[in-house]
Amino acid sequence: MSFRKFMADYLFDGTQILKGSNVLITDSWGKVENIIPEDEAGQGIEVFKGLLSPGFVNAHCHLELSHLKNLIPERTGLPEFVTSVVQLRHFDQAEITDAIKNAEDEMLDSGTVAVGDICNNAITIAQKENARIHYYNFIEASGWNPSVAETRFQKSCSYYGEFLQKNMKVSLVPHAPYSVSKNLWGKIAPYFDGKVISIHNQETKDEDEYFLKGVGQLNQMYKNMNIDNSFYKIPGKRSLETYFENFREAASVILVHNTFTKQEDLNYIFRTKSQNQLVSFCLCINANLYIENEVPPVDLFLQNDCNLVVGTDSLASNHQLIILEELKTIAEKFPNIATEVILQWATSNGARALQMEHALGTFEKGKKPGVVLIENLANDKLNKNSVSRRIL
Repeated sequence: MSFRKFMADYLFDGTQILKGSNVLITDSWGKVENIIPEDEAGQGIEVFKGLLSPGFVNAHCHLELSHLKNLIPERTGLPEFVTSVVQLRHFDQAEITDAIKNAEDEMLDSGTVAVGDICNNAITIAQKENARIHYYNFIEASGWNPSVAETRFQKSCSYYGEFLQKNMKVSLVPHAPYSVSKNLWGKIAPYFDGKVISIHNQETKDEDEYFLKGVGQLNQMYKNMNIDNSFYKIPGKRSLETYFENFREAASVILVHNTFTKQEDLNYIFRTKSQNQLVSFCLCINANLYIENEVPPVDLFLQNDCNLVVGTDSLASNHQLIILEELKTIAEKFPNIATEVILQWATSNGARALQMEHALGTFEKGKKPGVVLIENLANDKLNKNSVSRRIL
């Protein structure tokens, strides 16, 4: 068996930046054999300038929306953005599939090895069958009016079945609190048992304003989308309190965006979640800036020892699907957070959230997490000139 030996200025193993000169050893297929000191590694070491890391995990993406790049203006606010996505998403299929391939190329080249991908149809299956990246597919159910619950449920189940037939990792999940009726929740909740579940959470201040008082721009969104909202009785609760109990049987829950999450929301989660359930908070900071010009309360999540992961959202709401660009923005907005902590969110934490930690996320013997080189660091800090590329 042939081996490859990698060394750089810094080696991040998925949990920490190791001290001293260390060499990562893999087989020719990328399976990790060991990390040893340089003076024990012998000849044939491939030496790089920068930092070596396990491959990145993009915990939240909408690959199927890649054809919408640069079509939706920035900083319109979420209600207007959602309306635009619904109006613009229907393109020629060849144009959509070309955009999907190009977007996957970008993720692969920049170091992404796994993606939690939102699916409202089955159009990404053909690209995913190439198995260049590990995917956990979230079939997204939505339908605010109770009268459409059965139709929407059956449609989502149809897509769910298509992914299952291809032996792909797949879950049936809700889109967001403001787009899933109680009837539809009842139909999809039995599919959560033991699964990874994802939901868009508190991405806009209008979300909590609507559930607490029935005010805000969500009313205009329903009107723009010709949704009769007269049936709904305002619960007088924060958004998260209206739905989180539905996830009790899920093994892993990924709450996405969380731009307006507060301490009382975290307290509610800690009281309500199942004992062994992993709840992760996915940061899509560039999308938050693109849509709402806001950043999530990262310091609050750190104070509460939350499991943080990183996503890119879609090319409808971002200029690229490069995880390092998300990490650079986080480092810029929160400069006191150590580089190795931010890297954990994009590697080992993300792998755990997607139930892929047996193979990805860390340089541990037997795993095949990919090898990414991050170049142009200042000491061990990310900066605007830092770039990443996958080298194995």
